[in-house]
Amino acid sequence: MENDFNPDSKTINELDQNAAELGMGGALSNEPTDKSYQQRMKRRKEVQRKRVEQRDKEKGLLVIFSGNGKGKTTAALGMALRTLGHGERVAIIQFIKGGWEPGEAKALKIFGQNLSWHALGEGFTWETQDRSRDQELVSNAWKQSQNYLRDKNYKLVILDEINIAIKLGYLSVEDVLNGLSERPPLTHVVLTGRGAKEELIKQADLVTEMTLIRHPFREKGIKAQAGIEF
Repeated sequence: MENDFNPDSKTINELDQNAAELGMGGALSNEPTDKSYQQRMKRRKEVQRKRVEQRDKEKGLLVIFSGNGKGKTTAALGMALRTLGHGERVAIIQFIKGGWEPGEAKALKIFGQNLSWHALGEGFTWETQDRSRDQELVSNAWKQSQNYLRDKNYKLVILDEINIAIKLGYLSVEDVLNGLSERPPLTHVVLTGRGAKEELIKQADLVTEMTLIRHPFREKGIKAQAGIEF
């Protein structure tokens, strides 16, 4: 009964189920009156309060942005901006990109020493055309990454396009997993790039796959444009 509704007595699973049953509200809820709608949303608020209250753990997260769709690096840089906004230090190591300075690198320079940005690649394989050089650059990028992963002063470390470096055979999953295991307990790490390996996905706390539906280059012949692609 409505009067017996007590979120404080429920388990996490029960609270999650209650939240799903009560829904998000808005036009999705078919309450006949404003009063009944308000009562429903009041119960939803109580459930959400308890859900948040019971989930009180903190840990350094391993986040993966993969998939064939655009937005993987952009999502990672959004996390960088958020972390920098809280006054924390961020390191960004780009494994493949590096043939040009993207707009994000220029914009984020305002954060000074709180941001360490290393574009250690020289572009895509069809641009470099040199496997030995690519391997050397990836090895250097990984050495630099390990330094930041071990440094407790960095709250967030972004390894941009590292999934591509692994896919191309320039870096082993085992080495990456070992490196990730050395980071301090509260250091967050983001791995980007399509084709993320299953071994990494299994270890991750958050995995998002960007799905390609339409692309201006493919469908309409529109070139990469400043502010959108770089």
